[in-house]
Amino acid sequence: MSNISSKKIDSEQRRKHSHESKNYLGNLINKNILPLPWPFWPKEGRLMMALIAFWSISGIFILGSASWWVATREMGEGSYYIKRQLIWLIASWSIFCLAININIKNWLRLSGPCLFIGMVLIASTSIFGSTVNGSTRWLIMGPIQIQPSELIKPFIILQSAKLFGQWERINLEKKIYWLTIFAFIIALIVKQPNLSTAALIGTLVWMIALASGINFKYLFNTALYGFLFGSISIYFNSYQQSRVMSFINPWTDPQGSGYQLIQSLYAIGSGGLFGEGYGLSMQKLQYLPYRSTDFIFAVFAEEFGFFGSILLLSFLLVVAYLTLKISLNCRNNYSKLISIGSGTILVGQSIMHIAVSSGAMPTTGLPFPLISYGGNSLISSLLISGLLVRSSIETSDLLIKNPSNRVISR
Repeated sequence: MSNISSKKIDSEQRRKHSHESKNYLGNLINKNILPLPWPFWPKEGRLMMALIAFWSISGIFILGSASWWVATREMGEGSYYIKRQLIWLIASWSIFCLAININIKNWLRLSGPCLFIGMVLIASTSIFGSTVNGSTRWLIMGPIQIQPSELIKPFIILQSAKLFGQWERINLEKKIYWLTIFAFIIALIVKQPNLSTAALIGTLVWMIALASGINFKYLFNTALYGFLFGSISIYFNSYQQSRVMSFINPWTDPQGSGYQLIQSLYAIGSGGLFGEGYGLSMQKLQYLPYRSTDFIFAVFAEEFGFFGSILLLSFLLVVAYLTLKISLNCRNNYSKLISIGSGTILVGQSIMHIAVSSGAMPTTGLPFPLISYGGNSLISSLLISGLLVRSSIETSDLLIKNPSNRVISR
């Protein structure tokens, strides 16, 4: 009997210890990782965080299929790119957790200085940058490659929201000053040349201005000037001219400027309705260039087919819808505009990537957010995602601020 009693006591102690451990883990997550206990999150914020997590995890599998064969042949290790992407993913999710724990007002205070640092780094590419495929976008710092035009995106969202969120309350000099800064950043990116990123950032600022209620007449004129500026850049840049001509008819130079698009179209067409199956793409076997970065959608389309591509587009549509819902629920102009800007980058850049791969846009170097290989893109995309989720969290009714500026439940 004594043995049975001691066993019962040990069992109860283990259950108690397990329960205390779970409570401790839950409290640790709520206090140190999440800015607000999970049950009190707005439903849009919870769903958006789940979609971002699914998006980034799925991206590892898609990248694994696109890169495994080439990594085995060129690096002697099939998981070469996946391992490096996982390291960047962990670092990026740490930044995501940081983003959702910092108040939007504090992010807005940081936006100006960070924007100027990014502008200086972009300007530095003209002097110290590394040229790849005719474009000087990279700064090499030891083993790390920095792409400032990618990392500056979150801070353009923040500063644009800060500017247009108080448009009616600031003087003309301040408006002209910041508009000039945005134009200068876009011009620096065009100079690299990186017309696709410049167009994306221009569209981002334009969309935030539109959402803030700026007179559409001014926005229409701005769009015309932007189109004219892009046309001038293409006219004076033979590298961009060849890409535009290959977009119009890639078969005029099938082994040269049209090669990338032709191979991408072969991959998408080979997918048919249901695809070749995961890991069974043929075009990724060194036929399709940049299969892990600029044309990763083509590999996805070949393996998952038309229906898989429709599901991917439907997923992006859900993200866009949730972004709009979060924006409508926001309690101030800043958070509303940050939400619109974040959705513009996450969804807009994804659509542009798909358009390039399918021949609906000239060939450009735009990664697919959270899927394409590259640490700069992951960091930028997850920081932007964090700003979007943080905007949703701040719509909760069950919030108070303590002196440390963390958010806790009442």
